[in-house]
Amino acid sequence: MSEKKKKAKYREDEKIIENRELNIWEALIPVFALVGMLAYNVYVFGDDALSGSNQFILLLGGAVAAIVGFFNKVSYKQMISEVAENVKSTTGALLILLMVGALSGTWLVSGIIPAMIYYGLQILNPTIFLAACVIICAIISIATGSSWTTSATVGIALIGIGEALGISLGMTAGAVLSGAYFGDKMSPLSDTTNLAPAMAGGDLFSHIRYMTWTTIPTISITFLVFIILGFTIDSSGVTDTDAILKNIASTFNINGWLFIVPLVVIFLIVKKAPPLLALLIGTLLGGVFALIFQPEIVTSIGGGTSLNFESGYKGILNAITVDTNIATDDPALSKLFSSGGMSGMLGTIWLIVCAMVFGGIMDGIGALERITKSLLSMAKTTFGLFASTVGSCLALNVTASDQYLALVVPGKMFAKAYKERGLAPENLSRTLEDSGTVTSVLIPWNTCGAYHSGVLGVGVAEYFFYAIFNWLSPFMTLLFAAFRIKIKQLATPANA
Repeated sequence: MSEKKKKAKYREDEKIIENRELNIWEALIPVFALVGMLAYNVYVFGDDALSGSNQFILLLGGAVAAIVGFFNKVSYKQMISEVAENVKSTTGALLILLMVGALSGTWLVSGIIPAMIYYGLQILNPTIFLAACVIICAIISIATGSSWTTSATVGIALIGIGEALGISLGMTAGAVLSGAYFGDKMSPLSDTTNLAPAMAGGDLFSHIRYMTWTTIPTISITFLVFIILGFTIDSSGVTDTDAILKNIASTFNINGWLFIVPLVVIFLIVKKAPPLLALLIGTLLGGVFALIFQPEIVTSIGGGTSLNFESGYKGILNAITVDTNIATDDPALSKLFSSGGMSGMLGTIWLIVCAMVFGGIMDGIGALERITKSLLSMAKTTFGLFASTVGSCLALNVTASDQYLALVVPGKMFAKAYKERGLAPENLSRTLEDSGTVTSVLIPWNTCGAYHSGVLGVGVAEYFFYAIFNWLSPFMTLLFAAFRIKIKQLATPANA
């Protein structure tokens, strides 16, 4: 069984804790407290809120949830047990984050990322850039089944190209994520694409075919909006493209051989190699190519005067682990050609761990189950059932801070209700993906939001509006439900 399928199976088997003594208002107390504290904290700290204060606020939110749990006779041991399970489930994600930091470091000093920017500036102009980002990321994500891998490879390069073109980082990140999540959602290699039908009791390929009805219109609208935005972009920021290209060429040895490394990584992932192995190989190959093509840069980072074993070793390890800044004659490029290495990912890892503490305690006291059941009780009509599913997925992405729980908990809770209404499982699995999978990246403290904002170096608040595919998808699925478009019925209703 593949790593992704094992993860999906683990989530499928995960228990959902019920606490009959907890009422809906008690379950919502930690949510209201967290949202209120986060809102004030962001007001006070602004963009620096993710530097540590938001992480502590998540722990405070967990403390509020624990107090509610104590009043409802939930033991400390049970709450900590759920926190441990939550943190354990993110182990792979945390290791991937560290490897992404390492990979970005060696890909910078080897000239791989500068080469992508160099050639990208010659091919992509501001008018078509955003639309091209959507297409490129969609193709890579379909091939790999991973929005995370897409961000960590072509996403980083596209952010650099966009910055050099003078395009808003939020716009570029929004286009990257729109394409990446379209591919992640539609690829049979994606873990969420396998998990959603497993929760609903449907078939994988039937689920993918049924998703096209809402997904194709959504990505088409997204693509059209980015084309229009392309025509509105002021190109005054790219009048000196020739100077930028000369600066890149004078700093790095730019050549086509450098693209061997990203192609190898993409090939490994397409061939279903474990992501950690693919990223590790990409990191090591990046280090080898740095020694071959950029010896002066490696020597400089290693603190030596000429390339030898010690300066080469130190230079590569510094690029992998700590902040690396490569000076150029252009201050803007000097800022662009910097990497935090593995240490640059520690803030994001810190955020994910704290989010898992909050989500674990919320699950441990039975709050997640209570909130979902309350939403289900309001589903008096078919549209109400779809709306409750969407609301439940969004609530779980906010409260549990985990994309998988946003599929598993509503999937388990709503499967019987859909069956009793004579609705095929494809309706539920599609709605889970349209609202649970794609919106996770819009929550700063969700694992997906923390990951992508950390990897791309763009805050969730900056790209939220431009991640059009992600926030439009839930509205599209509700529109189809409201007008009963492609609402598949069971051949024989369960209550017939």
